[in-house]
Order: sequence, then C-alpha cells, then structure tokens
Amino acid sequence: MDKNFKELLPGVKAFAFDVDGVLSSQTVPMSAEGIPMRTANIKDGYALQLAVKLGFKIAIITGGDSPAIRRRYEGLGIKDIYMGQSTKKGAYTEWRDKNGLTDDEIMYMGDDMPDVPLLRMVGVPVCPVDACVDVKQECRYISPYKGGECCARDVIEQVLRSQGLWGDDHSW
Repeated sequence: MDKNFKELLPGVKAFAFDVDGVLSSQTVPMSAEGIPMRTANIKDGYALQLAVKLGFKIAIITGGDSPAIRRRYEGLGIKDIYMGQSTKKGAYTEWRDKNGLTDDEIMYMGDDMPDVPLLRMVGVPVCPVDACVDVKQECRYISPYKGGECCARDVIEQVLRSQGLWGDDHSW
C-alpha cells in the first residue's frame, strides 16, 4: 500500500529546491539592465538554515544564473548550488550520488515543466499552490503557500516536526 504524504516525512534526509517560482515569487522585477531581481522570503531562509544545521542535505537546482542566488543560499549554509540548469536531472543525480542518498530520501519542490523529471524521480515530490497544472499532477503534496511566500518553510517545518526536530532550543 502506498504511504500518504505525512507517512513519508520521517524518511526525508534531504531537500532540493528550484528557485524561481519556489524560493522566489513567479513575478520577478527586472533591473534597468534587464537583470532579474528576485525576492527571498526570510521565513523560508530560517527553515533552510535550520535544516542545514540539523544535518539535512540541501541542494538548489535552478535554471537561473545569478551571483545573488549563490550569495543568498551560501549565506544560509547551503553548499550544493547548481545554477544555469536548463535540464536538472544531471545536477540532481550528481548531488544525490555525492551525498550517498536514495531518491526515496529526498523531497523536491518545483513549480514548472523543467521540474517534472525530478518530481518523478524523488520519493516526496511537492510544489507551491501556484505551480502549473502538470507539476501539481506529479506531487504528493501541494503547499497552500505560493512560491516565495513560505512554501519551502511549510514543507521543511513539516519534515522537522515529523522527526521531532522542530521547536527545540536551537541556540548554536
């Protein structure tokens, strides 16, 4: 029998996230030079850095390529940042294998068509509420939050709570 979403959470050891439409909103302002100016949610950031400190492996796998992306997520302690990935499968399998993970131990959050191959591979595919229809059809859970508006916090918090790791005194 297939496990439901909540039953999968205790087995999650790693998270992978897309950026545009997941860790930042789907509406991206442009600078005068035409450079995308992404937003980042502070509560998503808290959950990401906490997961890193607790020993979870985290990957950022994005089609975007910006020094700001690298700076933001390295600042949260994330070491595995794959940018400029028009197809994401190669970066994903490299990260998974490098960290000795299995697909079943990984939660991936994506929002659009380039994410579908990874959503089909991982054990816990999830997306924000404003993901495209094709992505939603592949997911075990659809966060009630939009991309860039705490959807990453939502899923990380659920995993940490399921493993008894949320709410403890994390004063490092």
